[in-house]
Amino acid sequence: QAIDDDCNQTGQLLAAILDWPQGTFASRVQLEDGAVRVEREVDGGLETLRLRLPAVLTADLRLNEP
Repeated sequence: QAIDDDCNQTGQLLAAILDWPQGTFASRVQLEDGAVRVEREVDGGLETLRLRLPAVLTADLRLNEP
């Protein structure tokens, strides 16, 4: 995480270089058969993505809530 901004660019750039699907700001992650289900908060509420593996994920602070 950069100290001068919080643009979440590293995960997006890595996904583009590797040509892998990406899920940014993940607040919940669940592995499925050959895929991962990622839940993230967006302006309109919650968005759920199902990404094939391998994939690049970046975490939201809520991912670590007990």
